[in-house]
Amino acid sequence: MEYQDILYDVSEAIATITLNRPQRLNAWTLRMGAEVRHASLCAERDPSVRVIIVTGAGRGYCAGADMQMLQGLRGADGGLAAVELPPMEDLESEPGSPRAFSGEYSYPMGLSKPVIGAINGVAAGLGLSYALFYDVRIASDRARFSAVFAHRGLVAEHGTAWLLPRLIGTANACDLLFSGRMLDAEEALRIGLVSRVVPHAALMRSVRAWAADLVARCSPRSLRIMKRQIYQGYFTDLDTALVVADREMVASFGCEDFAEGVASFVQKRPPRFSGR
Repeated sequence: MEYQDILYDVSEAIATITLNRPQRLNAWTLRMGAEVRHASLCAERDPSVRVIIVTGAGRGYCAGADMQMLQGLRGADGGLAAVELPPMEDLESEPGSPRAFSGEYSYPMGLSKPVIGAINGVAAGLGLSYALFYDVRIASDRARFSAVFAHRGLVAEHGTAWLLPRLIGTANACDLLFSGRMLDAEEALRIGLVSRVVPHAALMRSVRAWAADLVARCSPRSLRIMKRQIYQGYFTDLDTALVVADREMVASFGCEDFAEGVASFVQKRPPRFSGR
């Protein structure tokens, strides 16, 4: 389908979703949210895609919810009735997955493929909340982050209060949520909000290189199962996690990717993983 608020591209087994309202610092709209979800599910179901990247066009990543949209949210229907959304399909979570894995903003946790946020500029409010659900966040040295909700009379939305302390610790989460202050990229790296900071001009080159390494060297089956282990671990205990890990390890021994991983190591050649 044709998108209005995003760009979508697939090349070299990498799907890139670009928030594309640069004149508004990619301020989030209901249409943008629906389009990002639609494109993410397209990438999830495309067998040629191994990794998904999400970034922003222009100077910003996402400056938060569009203010005109926020002004329309005080009506009885929250301003949703007048918004025409593109066709959508539901995310089919694996059996036993928490219902949250198919939530409106948390669904990146339910995708089987790695999702990398290439944070090229300011990520504030909803722009920050959504990026928390990526598997990895790599930031430009020009990136800035703010949980600005208290400045707008709002609360920690869409699971932010649940996930942010798990990523950066309770004290840091309280600091950011209560103050709404702006973090620079280096502080975001220090507290664990992002995994890496790179020079702005090298951001997409660095992110694509990391994604390409996953494509070239890693079993899609291994990545899929490890991602599931990590996020389902949020909802379980250690005993259950150990049982699942042992079961999955035994299952791996009978898979094509395990045989290929061993063969490529012994034969000193790049692997040719099938994902099975």
